[in-house]
Amino acid sequence: MSILNKKINLSSLNVGLFKQPIDRTAIILILGLSLLIGLLLLSGDRTAPRVREFSWQNQQIGAADTGFILTFFRPMNHSSVEENLKIEPPLPGKFSWAGRRMAYTLKNPAPYGVTYTLKLAGATDKYGGENNQNPGRQIQPFSASFRSRDRAFTYIGVKGEAESRLMLVNLSSTDPKPIALTPKDLVVTDFKPYPNSDRILFLATDRSQVKSGSTLSQELFTVTTGLNPQSGGEVSPPQPAGRIDKLLDAKDYQNLKFDLSADGKTIVIARVNRRNPADFSPWILEEKMPPRPLENQQGGDFMIRPDNKSMVISQKQGLAIVPFKPQAEPVEFLPKYEQVLGMARDNSAAAYVKYNTDLTRSLFILDNQGVEQEILRIPGSIITVHFDPRKDKDNQFQRLYCLLSQRLKTEDYKEQPFIAAIDLKKDGTRLIGTIKPLLILPNQLDTQISLSPDGLALLFDQSVTSAQPLTPTSPRNDSGQSIASSRLWLLPLIEIPPDVSQPKVQPEELPFAGYHPRWLP
Repeated sequence: MSILNKKINLSSLNVGLFKQPIDRTAIILILGLSLLIGLLLLSGDRTAPRVREFSWQNQQIGAADTGFILTFFRPMNHSSVEENLKIEPPLPGKFSWAGRRMAYTLKNPAPYGVTYTLKLAGATDKYGGENNQNPGRQIQPFSASFRSRDRAFTYIGVKGEAESRLMLVNLSSTDPKPIALTPKDLVVTDFKPYPNSDRILFLATDRSQVKSGSTLSQELFTVTTGLNPQSGGEVSPPQPAGRIDKLLDAKDYQNLKFDLSADGKTIVIARVNRRNPADFSPWILEEKMPPRPLENQQGGDFMIRPDNKSMVISQKQGLAIVPFKPQAEPVEFLPKYEQVLGMARDNSAAAYVKYNTDLTRSLFILDNQGVEQEILRIPGSIITVHFDPRKDKDNQFQRLYCLLSQRLKTEDYKEQPFIAAIDLKKDGTRLIGTIKPLLILPNQLDTQISLSPDGLALLFDQSVTSAQPLTPTSPRNDSGQSIASSRLWLLPLIEIPPDVSQPKVQPEELPFAGYHPRWLP
């Protein structure tokens, strides 16, 4: 009921009250305020609508940050907001609404190393109607900025002071010089970055033990990178680069291959009991929990699935999907395949390799609905597979980047490695792969490639091995050969022509000597 419609019976007031100046003034004020409130209610709120909150304001986002939210003080005309929202440089995406909250989901990961500006002006509130017959009040102009993470990567050095040390390069900095993260007394053999890029998990042996001939004393460590992306609204004090923490020693067990979950909360590492070599199994390290063996599980190579709750491990009969729960049995066997080489970040599909009786190898894509499709058969090797994080208009993965090798027709058995893109298209329910070679490599099957988190570049190494170790602490490749020198290359991933012609991509040699490069997430 409107305040103006309320009847105020002045005659019912005690006349004696008006004889008091204070009472008379109070009644006049009450009547005045009542009239003012009534006028406001009749005329409506004419203040300009405003943005209440922008979830990415002053944030640094990564590939895992797929969208932002704008929250308004009042209901908005949806079409006016969508037409007037500007992001520079552009980031294609789609809109969705829930009351006063607007979500914008990116089509592809934001390119790294870029500062973005979001602006909204000219949008109107909902009181004018969606068809603008009676346009509402225009929004108070809003502007904010955010930045994508730095383009940074790590590698293992091969020369001088950097030999066998973990090195960091930030290509987005004004002076992208290598920074040594690990000390000289540790010989690093393998590493994996944490999802926030603030730490790196690595295996290393004390240099003095390596010099004395002990190569089975690898211990598991973490080291800080000095980067502090602050994605997702997290607020934590920055840590200086190079702070080392030991997670596992090698006193009772040898530490071998390891993997890190996508959320950074679980580590799986293969360990061998020094007193009983038959005691060989994967161990689980979870946050704030003591390490424990994954009982009843023995096997070879493994990879943690993107669900962070299970892994794929090779066994005699093929591959098995094993959960991390104690005493858990495999939930699925994949007897058809020998290797798992890659998984889509959203856990929608995985790439598996099958060895055929005709000495060829097949690459299969198996989606999370259990549908499998052979997309490549090659007389050679399928070494590495990366799912492109960029998707098509139907939100389906559209490309794989692979390191492959082709068997040469020579008297001696030789394979020619090359980097290729495999375009994926659906023909009804069938998935078809079209292979497009990008770069032919020298005869080095131990080359490592790494796809940037925004899907815009590949890193790869090109090492030269030596028959004899140069020094006891010389770095070695996965085959155990001593690495005499190694170059790092950056391959931009430009748009690939729709025909089968080879795209003109030219790798750029980086001025760093190292191997095993990996982009930070």
